Amino acid sequence: MQMILRYIIGLVVGLAALVWSADFFVDNAAKFARRCGLSPLLVGMLVVGFGTSLPELSVSFLSAWRGNPSIALGNAYGSNIANILLILGVTAAVCPIVVADTVRRRDLPVLCVATIAAWLLLLNKAITRIDAFIMLAGFIGICTWNMLGDKPVDDGKPVTGSILSNIAGIVVGLVAVAGSSMLLVSSATGLARALGVSDLVIGLTVVAVGTSLPELASSLAAISKREHDIALGNIIGSNLFNMLAVVGVAGITRPIVGAENAEVMRTVLSRDYPAMAGVTLLLFLFCTRLGRGRAMIGRAKGIVFLVLYAGYIALLAKEAVQ
Repeated sequence: MQMILRYIIGLVVGLAALVWSADFFVDNAAKFARRCGLSPLLVGMLVVGFGTSLPELSVSFLSAWRGNPSIALGNAYGSNIANILLILGVTAAVCPIVVADTVRRRDLPVLCVATIAAWLLLLNKAITRIDAFIMLAGFIGICTWNMLGDKPVDDGKPVTGSILSNIAGIVVGLVAVAGSSMLLVSSATGLARALGVSDLVIGLTVVAVGTSLPELASSLAAISKREHDIALGNIIGSNLFNMLAVVGVAGITRPIVGAENAEVMRTVLSRDYPAMAGVTLLLFLFCTRLGRGRAMIGRAKGIVFLVLYAGYIALLAKEAVQ
């Protein structure tokens, strides 16, 4: 009973810390954007999106280093699916997301093209170091292109604090988001095991959702501050980072080649990558503007995302028990 109480306290503390740190992180990221003349969308992609994906990078790097490519690839592609279906689904269900013209005309098409290009590199059922370098080069090229083509919008919102305090706030907020997420996941996992829940169910629910908590917390904090560009840029940037940089680093660390990795690549190409590409296309379609109204991801679309994610998790659970 004492152990269960400790896990419950950890859950409460972790959740409270996560909410505060995400709000602090997004607030300083938005101030940094305006102070430096950068658009919130760019900061959402480069700072918030990539920052919240650092856990995926570390997990995939260590997995590749230890010779476990299934975790490295599953982590990257699974996170992308969760980012769109779960994170955007929850965020849009809470508050409809306004889609900027820049996102529709530039960033989402780039994400779709990058998804197709990365798929072409996987068709040989291997990820060589050359493939991995091409992915990283594409990622760096996209970042550079976005920075050069960035067009900030002066929304007249006041900026407080110095630039150094904003940078410090971004770093402190990001570290706090990661730390509170780890506390929340470990407490939830411990509580589930103490209550007799199986490791499979824990992995498919607690851990799967837990690894996406930084993106979820940052997106919800951004949307609560009406920072729609940061909320959506967070997802686009995170997905580009996972698909190109995370997989690229994993492939450079240890190429995913040979007969011993054939089954992993077959599963990725037949199930996980098509699922990721499909939800990316769905996001693009959902952000298309019809008529003269604003492009939005409304509550109904958010619910569709969540239903699809539940279906994907059910499929994984069914295959796991067979």
